Amino acid sequence: MSMEDGSRRRLGRGLAALIGDVGQESAPVDRSRNSRRVPIEYLRANPRNPRKAFEEADLADLTASIREKGIMQPILVRPVPGGGTDAYEIIAGERRWRAAQRAALHDVPVIIHDVNDQEALELAIIENVQRADLNALEEALGYQQLIDEFDYSQTALADVIGKSRPHVANTLRLLKLPPAVQTYLRDGKLTAGHARALVTVDNPEAVAQRIVEMGLTVRDAEALTQNEPKKGGAQRAANRAEKDADTRALEKLLGDSLGLMVTIDHKSNGTGELKIRYKSLEQLDEICRLLKRE
Repeated sequence: MSMEDGSRRRLGRGLAALIGDVGQESAPVDRSRNSRRVPIEYLRANPRNPRKAFEEADLADLTASIREKGIMQPILVRPVPGGGTDAYEIIAGERRWRAAQRAALHDVPVIIHDVNDQEALELAIIENVQRADLNALEEALGYQQLIDEFDYSQTALADVIGKSRPHVANTLRLLKLPPAVQTYLRDGKLTAGHARALVTVDNPEAVAQRIVEMGLTVRDAEALTQNEPKKGGAQRAANRAEKDADTRALEKLLGDSLGLMVTIDHKSNGTGELKIRYKSLEQLDEICRLLKRE
């Protein structure tokens, strides 16, 4: 493992040490690591901030708190390239900066951290995820941005963010939902749990509308989607109908042997595909073990 890989894996766990206790707005200011106060006009928003939504009620509450007690936790910033000594881009803490402006503060505490675009985006996502400030769709878009711009694999991304690989994969799947369902998710009418239940259904928009109108819990939504047609279900049913008895018998034999669902797609030219479906990483590990066994 390279030093760069090691630093990435430490990034998520080291964020609290870098900017203080990310879970508490009232955490004491960390005066180390180049911490100082700067005029509020020196700061500018980060256009790549994964957080796009700032609730008015939350900003109002934070503004009132800052008027009374000030900003208790520094804003993490980086120098703006070519901006001189009086221009900083916010990495983490844009909500505090917005509330400080409303509270008419003249200066704010910052920690200046000289990082590149990739590290700044990583830090912004980690800070927001640890605070649970991002809605699920914003989190998914942030992950996809790191994948698109910096060629992350899902496993490497999970290491950096400090989440499991299945969590990253399931979050990214939300981007496959139609725009109307994503709007429900962005507006808080659906939770990430609701949305994950919709990913595999044939008509997620109609099902989402029913969930919202009926006020269903996640468990109720999961039960509802079990009875909905699945994507590609008609084609899979047609394929099963076309299979001969020998192919179906071989599927059953292999499936019983592995304890998993096995699908064989055999074409007339002699080529085909063998698919083994697993439901957990433990099952995948067992498949790999069997395939590697001499």
